[in-house]
Amino acid sequence: MKSVVSLLLAAFAAAPAVAADAAAPAKPDLAKGQAIATQVCAACHAVDGSRGSPANPILQGQHPEYIVKQLTEFKAAKRKNPVMQGFAAALSEADMKNVAAFYASKEVKPGFAKNKELVELGEKIYRGGIADKQVPACAGCHNPTGAGIPSQYPRLGGQHADYTLAQLNAFRAGARANNAQMSAIASKMSDREIQAVSDYIAGLR
Repeated sequence: MKSVVSLLLAAFAAAPAVAADAAAPAKPDLAKGQAIATQVCAACHAVDGSRGSPANPILQGQHPEYIVKQLTEFKAAKRKNPVMQGFAAALSEADMKNVAAFYASKEVKPGFAKNKELVELGEKIYRGGIADKQVPACAGCHNPTGAGIPSQYPRLGGQHADYTLAQLNAFRAGARANNAQMSAIASKMSDREIQAVSDYIAGLR
């Protein structure tokens, strides 16, 4: 009788662990992510998410949670872009996680600032903000090296200046409305300030 009770107790003790294992989310499949990147994303972002057209974002090394968030918001039309909405509409949640994990696994390649006249202003804004306009330092959320903070803020370091410029302008104009914090910040910045910080970010590493 004692042995039966012991077995029952052991079974009950093991049950939560089994349930927990069953509830654990599946790990992203990098092979499936690569297939999606090759078949769907490569034309605009390059197969490995590297330095393709300056009009499109570099995805290599980007936090997977951020990529999934953007794809989800494109699919829901919370972030407007006809091309991306069309592609995202065809992706399942698992597809998004797989392709995001694939791009996140790629090593980030360094970029370079090009506008020497604006480097000093860009660095000042990125590291110290614009006090008289109540614009916070970019580094506060995106890290001094532009590495971002996983699950919260995207990696910016090395991003195409043209792409960053376009996004800040979109935030400022209200054309991109999926981040109230960035819209508020960009609304206080001049063309020159946006151009300076965008170019500076391109050279961050």
